[in-house]
Amino acid sequence: MSFFSYAWDWITTDANWHGSGSIPQQLVAHLGYSGLPLLIAALIAIPLGVLIGHTGRGAVFVVNLANAWRAIPTLGLLILLAVYLGFTLFTWLIPLVVLAIPPILVNVYEGVAGVDPGVKDAAKGMGMTPWQQVIRVEVPIAMPLILVGLRTGAIFVVATATIAAYIGLGGLGRFIIDGLANTQYGPVAGGALLVVILALLVLGLFSLLSRLLVPAGLRGAGRDNQ
Repeated sequence: MSFFSYAWDWITTDANWHGSGSIPQQLVAHLGYSGLPLLIAALIAIPLGVLIGHTGRGAVFVVNLANAWRAIPTLGLLILLAVYLGFTLFTWLIPLVVLAIPPILVNVYEGVAGVDPGVKDAAKGMGMTPWQQVIRVEVPIAMPLILVGLRTGAIFVVATATIAAYIGLGGLGRFIIDGLANTQYGPVAGGALLVVILALLVLGLFSLLSRLLVPAGLRGAGRDNQ
C-alpha cells in the first residue's frame, strides 16, 4: 500500500473520529500547541523588529543572532528541557517559541527598515511624532513582510508541534509517535497527512489575511520576499 492509501484508510475509519484520543481531540490539542507559542513569539518579535527597523540600532547583531538562532535543534532543545525541567508547560513551549521568533523578527525588521526614506520624511513634515510615524506609516507599509514572517513562523510551529508527543503530550504527533511504536502505518501516514493539511490551511488563512489587511499595491512586496 502507498502512503496515501494508508492515510486515507485510517482517516476515513469512523472509530478514529470518536472517543478519547480521536482525530478532533488531537487536532484541537495541536492547534493549542501551535497557537500559544506563535502568539508569544509574535508578542516578542514584532515590537522588537519594529523598534530595530525604525531606529536602525542593533540591526546587524539582532538579525545575525536571529539567523544563528534558527540552527538550534528544536527536538534537542525539547529533550534537554525535559531532562532539566521535567514535563512542564515550558518544556514544549520554549522550543516552539524559539523556532518561531527568527522568521517573524527578521521579516518585521526588514519590512520597517525598507520603508522609503522619502515617505518617512513626508510623515515627519506633516508633524507626526515618531510613534505616529511607526503606527500610521511604517507598520502599514511593512505589513506584507510582517505577514510573511508570521506565516513562516506559523508553518514552522504547526509542522514542529508534533514534538509535543515525544514527552507524552497530545496533538497530531501522538498518532505518529504511537504508530511508529506499534508498527502501525495507518496512524503514522494519517497523522502526517493531517499535519500537511493543517499547514496548507494556515497558508490559506494568511493569504486571506493578506487580502484583507494589505492594499493591493503593496501585496507584491510580500511575494517578492517569499
